[in-house]
Amino acid sequence: MSTTRGVRVTRRLLWRWRHNPLRRHSDVVEAWIVLAVWTVALLGGLLAGAAAGAAVLQNVADRRAAVHPVSARLTEDAARGAPVLDSYDVGKSWVTVRWTGADGSPRTGLAKALPTAGAGSLLRIWVTRDERPAGPPPSRAEVTYECLASAALVAPLAATAVWGGGWLVRRQLMRRRLAEWDAEWRQVGPQWRNFSGGKG
Repeated sequence: MSTTRGVRVTRRLLWRWRHNPLRRHSDVVEAWIVLAVWTVALLGGLLAGAAAGAAVLQNVADRRAAVHPVSARLTEDAARGAPVLDSYDVGKSWVTVRWTGADGSPRTGLAKALPTAGAGSLLRIWVTRDERPAGPPPSRAEVTYECLASAALVAPLAATAVWGGGWLVRRQLMRRRLAEWDAEWRQVGPQWRNFSGGKG
């Protein structure tokens, strides 16, 4: 209950479901729409976030299955290699390495190594099924971050989309309700003015 300029206003919960002479069919419809929108927005957001996290996990699993680690040997001093410009591996250099492929043939390629690594030292690298150097799969911490970030981004977007659809439906109901009120006032208005004028 609240007071506005000396007038007490009583707010009843679930008033659209309560039986009263002022309740319209559109009020009941709107109440069910609001309940459905909030339910779908909440559950849909949670399910969409979970699906996004599952998609990230599947993507990581595919990436892990596509590469495998091998031991490679540097063919030159890493200090002579070109510096890595990637911010994640700043301070490392590109060097030529050699390793033995799954079929026993010698392979060469470029890999990232610390500048202190000398020629002949061993380096663990990741290669694809066709023996091409590749980046390492993400760590557990990176996977957790990607899952949480994806879920945190997708869940609110899905919930907002559902809420936006419900808002458009409620807006149409409001227009319809105003049109009904206007039509009823055109019928009752003249009688009300006549009644008021008669008393005056």
